[in-house]
Amino acid sequence: MKEKETKRDKFVRLAEARTNKIIDMLQLLGNCSNSNVYDYTQQDVDKIFNAIDAEVKEAKKKFSKIESKKSTRFTLD
Repeated sequence: MKEKETKRDKFVRLAEARTNKIIDMLQLLGNCSNSNVYDYTQQDVDKIFNAIDAEVKEAKKKFSKIESKKSTRFTLD
């Protein structure tokens, strides 16, 4: 019989998978920096990374048990 997954085991499994997914997505986002293929402004870049920074701060607050707000979807326009 299979042992029941502990809360710690579940956290490690999910946190690793989700963290790696975020890292993969950031690497894909970095591919958008190729100015031979894409046209963007510094304002676009600042807006993207401000949104990402804000979400990282909100996620950290949740781990600190500090009240966080639900964010909205990101758009450049």
